[in-house]
Amino acid sequence: MLLDKTIEELSTGLKQKLFSIEELVQECYENIQKYNPKLNAFITIINKKEALRNAREKDKNISRATSKLYGIPFLLKDAYITKGIKTTAASFVLKNYIPQYNATVYQKLLDAGAILLGKMNMDAWGHGGSSENTDFGPVRNPWDLTRVAGGSSGGPAAAISSRMAVFAIGEDTGGSIRNPAAWCNITGLKVTYGRVSRYGTIAYASSFDTVGPMAKSVGDCAQVLEVIAGKDMYDATSSSKNVPRYSELIDSPVENLILGIPKEFFQEGLNTEIKNCILNSTKIFEKSKIKIKHISMPMFDYGLPVYYLIGPSETSSNLARYDGIRYGQKRKEFTSETVRRIMIGTYALSSGYYDAYYKKAQKARTLFIKEYDKALSECDVLLMPVTPTPPTKIGELMTDPLQNLLADVYTVSQNPVGVPSLAIPCGFTKNGLPIGMQLVGSMFSEDLLLRVGHIYQKATDWHKKYPKLEG
Repeated sequence: MLLDKTIEELSTGLKQKLFSIEELVQECYENIQKYNPKLNAFITIINKKEALRNAREKDKNISRATSKLYGIPFLLKDAYITKGIKTTAASFVLKNYIPQYNATVYQKLLDAGAILLGKMNMDAWGHGGSSENTDFGPVRNPWDLTRVAGGSSGGPAAAISSRMAVFAIGEDTGGSIRNPAAWCNITGLKVTYGRVSRYGTIAYASSFDTVGPMAKSVGDCAQVLEVIAGKDMYDATSSSKNVPRYSELIDSPVENLILGIPKEFFQEGLNTEIKNCILNSTKIFEKSKIKIKHISMPMFDYGLPVYYLIGPSETSSNLARYDGIRYGQKRKEFTSETVRRIMIGTYALSSGYYDAYYKKAQKARTLFIKEYDKALSECDVLLMPVTPTPPTKIGELMTDPLQNLLADVYTVSQNPVGVPSLAIPCGFTKNGLPIGMQLVGSMFSEDLLLRVGHIYQKATDWHKKYPKLEG
């Protein structure tokens, strides 16, 4: 199957004409036709004839391709603006919205010659950790159709896991790339804040939102990141720091590296199978002469309250523009989860409560930054769980709002700080459900995280396993 190959292998094979872009795109659509009715991963599927015509045109010019992503089929979470293609953020508020311009990340991929196949299902506006809070029906986990795919980038994760495309672009505000990556057995990268432009992204919480790749492997994420990263004149928060050749650095040696294990992330509340699986992974790192150090991050317990005060405050402001007058449907189309977050945020920002809640949360955010600075001065990389449990049954989180928030307990503290985090597969439960772990580093240390993650994936084959869905 072509879709089992890495981006490097696909690019090489296309240039050597061992197979064609048209064949690769055709294989994607065959899998979409077989598996999407079961998974509900797509909101919009690009017309097959149009995509195949695009592929045939690119086949004619393959000898002149300069990017490894040339002719590679990809997917976009439906939070990115795409000119002439419906963009909904999984909400009926935008169910008929056709944008007039492209998000920067989408435009960069088009310029590289990649081929978009669809816009993916998600939690509406990014509000959720299961991709059930969507007006287009829940996304199902390809490893167990009775369970969720994770969120909010559940559609992209389910689609890559089941080989409907080569890679996808997700969005991570508090775990929305890493959570579904862990639950669907793929690799997902939450980048440093500002590493990739947010221009054309439908905002959840503007100071937390990050744009990042989701793929089968660390190597593929490296290939995508070096195309989409960099300064953007349309986004003042994007960084002008040089973009390394991540894919060329990925095999660089890691000498005298210290991997930190924060004890607070492995205490009560973490599923025993997940805990044991992640701690066992340290043996692989030790074989590569990486030193393991146990540390403490006592601020961990304040992650959720800080995130769920600042995040909803920003979303209450961002979603105020959807008034049903200039564009979009009426506000009654917002889901109950979105209404809940708007109300929490509006309350936290209101007169008399701003100092008591929002201002204190921002002060705690500063303490989080200091906490991560301290931890990453003792260690080069931190190893943590992604989720406290394996994928939950459909309906479990939506009927318990508190549990819905707790699904992000290990991923919400990195976004307020702005540090990068790489989620990679590290095993399965006794019931065959995927387990993921995350590697967290200092600002703009994506190259280091990718190198460490690649060391693990060269020594294991968890990331090569895919669900056996019947067509």
